[in-house]
Amino acid sequence: LAETINLDEKKATEEEESLKLQTWADLPVELLELILCHLTLEDNVRASAVCRRWHKVAVAVRVVNQSPWLMYFPKYGSLYEFYDPAERKTYSLELPELQGSRACYTKDGWLLLYRPRNHGVFFFNPFNRHMIKLPRFELTYQMVAFSDAPTSDLCVVFTIKHISPTVVAISTCRPGDSEWTTVNHQNRLPFVSSIWNKMVFCSGMFYCLSLTGWLGVYDPLLRAWSVLHVPPPRCPENFFAKNWWKGKFMAEHDGDILVIYTCNTETPIIFKLDHSEMVWEEMQTLNGVTLFASFLSSHSRTELPGAMRNVVYFSKVRFFGKRCISYSVDDRRYYPRKECHDWGEQDPFENIWIEPPRDASLN
Repeated sequence: LAETINLDEKKATEEEESLKLQTWADLPVELLELILCHLTLEDNVRASAVCRRWHKVAVAVRVVNQSPWLMYFPKYGSLYEFYDPAERKTYSLELPELQGSRACYTKDGWLLLYRPRNHGVFFFNPFNRHMIKLPRFELTYQMVAFSDAPTSDLCVVFTIKHISPTVVAISTCRPGDSEWTTVNHQNRLPFVSSIWNKMVFCSGMFYCLSLTGWLGVYDPLLRAWSVLHVPPPRCPENFFAKNWWKGKFMAEHDGDILVIYTCNTETPIIFKLDHSEMVWEEMQTLNGVTLFASFLSSHSRTELPGAMRNVVYFSKVRFFGKRCISYSVDDRRYYPRKECHDWGEQDPFENIWIEPPRDASLN
């Protein structure tokens, strides 16, 4: 018995000595992540300088960017709601300036809007109420995009319309112009393949994705248009169901063009354009990137909170109140799992992702 007690005392002493030798650097990774994820960006950077282990964890949980907010356009009235997916909060703003208009595109916190009643086209920042008008122009069916915030001298507004079997009309405008400039360009695709319904500005070019997956490129400096010799992304046959064209999204990230194909409850397929081989490459991981997809414009972000990384957020809210649907690339599943994913049932103009104010509040 005495021997057993001595052994227990010796073991307790050794454990106590071991604990005394442990330092903050020996904290379990899970506990370290929990602590560092609550630090401000400045304190996170300081903590990352402690040692290599802390640096790796600090960078992994570091939050530098804000996620976009989902802006809802009401069918009636002028009360607009904004949903923050990071905080899961909803904000409201009265914006009578937007009544009678529909969203076309967003970038850098600015909306590009169109009033069908009088063909009015204008930029609007809902967070500071600044408005910049453009010359009137009929935008009945075609999609529209712009390159930079309208306060920048580099801002170009771009739209394209198929006008004959072999010709497209490209119209551009800059803030301050008195009229739009329209130039016809030869187009080698048949009619259906030349309905361009997704646009993104990347590395000085406007990229356009057609209904059937062909990619067109417009250079605003050279005013040159071309259709790339890149075969459309290959998707399973079951993707081409009713309203399949509403389940396609295109975004830009760090000079790469990304395309997302979805269909009902099927697993989304994400493609990246390989510029060197001129082929679409299927992505198995987003490498920490978060995508925010909507019919009118889609966005990408890095260094968001850990749970938001490697995730695609969709703007679809039908049957699920004011919450968006997300798809985790790591978990290979949707959240919520049982939500209906019939993208064709969604009004494409009912919501759009927009960059929030820096203070992340509307108070």
